[in-house]
Amino acid sequence: MRQSTNPSESGALTIGLCLIVALLEGLDLQSTGVAAPRMAREFHLAVAQMGWAFSIGALGLLPGAAIGGRLADKLGRKRVLMFSVAMFGIFSIATTQVWDLNSLLAARFLTGLGLGAAMPNLIALCSEAARPHQRNTAVGAMYCGMPFGAALAAVIGIVSPGDEGWRHIFYVGGIGPLLVLPLLALFLRESSQFVAARSPSGASRAPSGGIARALWQEGRAGTTIALWISYLGTLIVLYFLINWLPSLVLSRGLTRVQSSVVQMMFNIGGGIGAIVIASLMDRIGRRRTVGGMYLGIVVALAALLSASGGTSMAWGGLLAGLFLVGGQSVLYALASSLYPTEVRGTGVGAAVAVGRMGSILGPLIAGQLLAIGQGATVLLAASIPLIAVAAVAAWLVVGKSAPRYTAAAAQSAQ
Repeated sequence: MRQSTNPSESGALTIGLCLIVALLEGLDLQSTGVAAPRMAREFHLAVAQMGWAFSIGALGLLPGAAIGGRLADKLGRKRVLMFSVAMFGIFSIATTQVWDLNSLLAARFLTGLGLGAAMPNLIALCSEAARPHQRNTAVGAMYCGMPFGAALAAVIGIVSPGDEGWRHIFYVGGIGPLLVLPLLALFLRESSQFVAARSPSGASRAPSGGIARALWQEGRAGTTIALWISYLGTLIVLYFLINWLPSLVLSRGLTRVQSSVVQMMFNIGGGIGAIVIASLMDRIGRRRTVGGMYLGIVVALAALLSASGGTSMAWGGLLAGLFLVGGQSVLYALASSLYPTEVRGTGVGAAVAVGRMGSILGPLIAGQLLAIGQGATVLLAASIPLIAVAAVAAWLVVGKSAPRYTAAAAQSAQ
């Protein structure tokens, strides 16, 4: 079928296809957390071992994001995205065939490689497909698929009966990406900005050098470091909740159904926050959006700390998803505006990779602390100062980047 030549139509199609991929990625990222109680029973896994099962997938995300981002600037966003989707689809299906802890760790690590490589390409494609004044909204619209996909994983967990039902989540998370691949091949257009940068005239303006020049030179060193700190701190808390929230709800005496409801509320809030908070950056500016976002995260953590019943936990989960997941979409949108087209994949991929260290540390540290008897209250309270550090770093990014890179973004769009 002929691809649309209308820039607005092709941009909307790109964002829509990326939204579908993000939804499938969110489903797969959440699948281990939803399946964890039944997997632990089947394979006789202790709490600390489940912490490793959560973290090994995140460990794959780290090199996946760095490599996928770099390859996006070398080979193109579309090509690398398709390979990434195929990879996490195949190894999600492989997760259904695991037989012990070691095979589970191997399958989730390889799945994580594909998931990690996909995200920098999704961000770059959406950012470069949108008009300059709508780029934050475009990235947020794509990223809202992540929490909605995670909510879908929770629904599958609820409707899949018996101890064997955990495999249904991974079948959906594997078959879905493989079915999407033909759509990407037929309808997804390569970024016009990337194509222009790779043309003979664009190559003459492209910055020379490798990863170090992309990240550290031309005035980007301080911004890169601050961006990395904000990613790291925010993702430690986000992935702690993504993986351990169901278990924390159960530890307070609530039922498995109530736990799934809280998890769904968390992801519904995340889907709303991803697009609403990112779009606010296009409307009211970066400073007020980032400041309000981190204040909301602290309020959400305090709500979870004080919650005891199913209703209050559900509201706390909704607020946490709204500001934590929504805040992550803000950081992704922010990163996409800090680097020029020629190194955007590298810059975003490096930031995502550093942030993924948080997605490794959060579940792992929480698992170890829970194993030695620390309660959910201690973990949630410890998250608040970490969020404060991330907020300061993000504020520094906003202050340093807005004047200089807004002009650069407008120039690159011409």
